[in-house]
Amino acid sequence: MSWKNQSGGPWGSGGGSRGPWGSGPQPGGPTPPDLEEFVRRSQDRLRNLLPGGSFGGWGTLLIVLGVIALWMLSGFYRVQTDEQGVVLRFGKYVGERQPGLNYHLPWPIETVLIPKVTSSRRLDIGMRLIEDPRRGTTVRDVPEESLMLTGDENIVDVDFTVLWKVKDAADFLFNVQNPEGTIKAVAESAMREVIGRSTIQPILTGARQNIEQGVHDLMQKTLDSYGTGVVITQVQMQKVDPPSQVIDAFRDVQAARADAERAQNEAQTYANRVVPEARGKAAQIQQAAEAYREQTVAEAKGQAARFTKIYDEYKKAPEVTRRRIYLETMENVLNGVNKTIVDPSVSKSGIVPYLPLTSGGTVARPAPAQQGGSR
Repeated sequence: MSWKNQSGGPWGSGGGSRGPWGSGPQPGGPTPPDLEEFVRRSQDRLRNLLPGGSFGGWGTLLIVLGVIALWMLSGFYRVQTDEQGVVLRFGKYVGERQPGLNYHLPWPIETVLIPKVTSSRRLDIGMRLIEDPRRGTTVRDVPEESLMLTGDENIVDVDFTVLWKVKDAADFLFNVQNPEGTIKAVAESAMREVIGRSTIQPILTGARQNIEQGVHDLMQKTLDSYGTGVVITQVQMQKVDPPSQVIDAFRDVQAARADAERAQNEAQTYANRVVPEARGKAAQIQQAAEAYREQTVAEAKGQAARFTKIYDEYKKAPEVTRRRIYLETMENVLNGVNKTIVDPSVSKSGIVPYLPLTSGGTVARPAPAQQGGSR
């Protein structure tokens, strides 16, 4: 049913100063927009666009079809490569959509949520990064999050970072009301539990990797039990120190402990060097004494056996054996000295000329004769 352009508007004729909701503008007050005039202008423009200049059956049909077409086209949407589409039908989860151009039934039948699932997200605990245009990035400590109690009843200040990303968009959106707050609470609780099972010395020195791995595993197990749809990619310990109020005294204690360990290591090194040397020398002396004993005993047994054999030969032929022993003895005694043979029956001087040859083939010079002759 079309409206006619009457002077009084659709709510009846009159002075034109009264609207459909009561009295018109009051004297001296602000002038409200003329809604009736706006409606009339809209009707006139629509008549000019329609064929015949009136709302006929075809005009109404075209309008309805255009509205339906626009409504159906509103269901197209695009999912980026780092996102995942989650489709809801009347508020109920019905499925997920992969990156690319997708379609869902237009609102209010279906709606879509598009969270980022592949990008890594950062969560700092015990500190806050503050961006300052003048000073750059500064770090502000949050002691209520970083102060923790160790297993040996010491207090340690731990700042760490958790890197995480979404692995299941539906669980991430619907199972937990505040995913980031939940991850933060779980991370702080897991770090306190792992620190509470350790002593302060390994925490400050070489046990960081084991602590990070322990916190990672405990966080992932807890978050999986909650069904958060989150995967923890890495846990990084940024700063591990005693509380600022006692850090100077703690460093003095650590320095004294390091000096004690160094002195102990030096003493152990000296002992490791001296003790093997002493044991080696003792073993060497013992082996030399045993070798001397074996040599002496063997020589004595050899001499005794030789004497026994000579004695046996002597009993068989005393004169021959005696002569042989004499010759061998003289050979040993005179082997290395210059010799002069004197025989009065050979010459007047009694010196027997001969050509002695040494082991090297040289001729040995005879000893000069003494004045007055040799005897």
